[in-house]
Amino acid sequence: MLTKFILIFILCIFNLPDIKSKKEAQTLGERVQELVEMSSKRAIIRFTGDKFRQFIKATPRNYSFIVMLTALSPHRQCIVCRHAYDEFQLVANSWRYSQLTTNKLFFGMVDFDEGPDVFSSLGMNSAPVFMHFPEKGKPKKGDQMDIQRIGFQAETIARWIAERTDIQIRVFRPPNYSGTIALVILFALIAALLYMRRNNLDFMYNKTSWGLAALCIVFAMTSGQMWNHIRGPPFMHRSTRGSVGYIHGSSGGQFIVETYIVIVLNIAIVIGMILLHEAAASKGDSKKRKIMAVIGLAVVAIFFSLLLSVFRMKAQGYPYSFLFK
Repeated sequence: MLTKFILIFILCIFNLPDIKSKKEAQTLGERVQELVEMSSKRAIIRFTGDKFRQFIKATPRNYSFIVMLTALSPHRQCIVCRHAYDEFQLVANSWRYSQLTTNKLFFGMVDFDEGPDVFSSLGMNSAPVFMHFPEKGKPKKGDQMDIQRIGFQAETIARWIAERTDIQIRVFRPPNYSGTIALVILFALIAALLYMRRNNLDFMYNKTSWGLAALCIVFAMTSGQMWNHIRGPPFMHRSTRGSVGYIHGSSGGQFIVETYIVIVLNIAIVIGMILLHEAAASKGDSKKRKIMAVIGLAVVAIFFSLLLSVFRMKAQGYPYSFLFK
């Protein structure tokens, strides 16, 4: 009897690793099943600190997670977080309804008010942040998306995910007819104006009107409005120390507020050049012309110096400056 008990005890000891591995495999299977059920209800799974540790930090894992750290509560006043979340939602929904969807990739979100301990454990004190948690190991440097450099449009997020996981996601945007409707309304208004003024179309030959229209287009294009539309950059940058940045520190990126600054500087320079031209071309009072010339020259010098300072901030190492550094 004693010999039989000893043999059973020895067999249990030798089979203990197998029993443990089966238990872990079962736990992993249950975890994946629960993730599948949650993702079927909502493409982006919301996590608290406990759920984050249960599903994302727990090992072993046979799936990757794309997590957005954000602060969507109105009192946080994070406007960029809302825009970034909308783009992230597009990617998650595109993956959810894709024919290639598998249990190898999930999307999650941690709001600061729901999981401040997650931000602390990851060393994050700003939002939004996109992070990739791979199947094995801890996130590396490239597993945090550099939204300051590449933006956070849905297509950009999908490309970044493909680089980290080799999973290709085709982004499906819902149809947006606002641009088409606005264009139709604009053409309708122009057609109505031309019809009402059909007996007097001299205004169409007004050089000032065409010049102002051309300047508006030039200001919009040279300031980077098209880049903003394509890349979807943040409005401004808040550093970890709480300071606010209005000018992007690289020539490969820009903020939305930076576009407005460049537009204002360009407009001021053009106004100064117009004053100089009018002072030289007009034949009125000489004193008035001198005042216009001095004001125009001062405006051009000051605002061109500011524009050059902005360029120096973006083109690191540029040696030249004028009036301001």
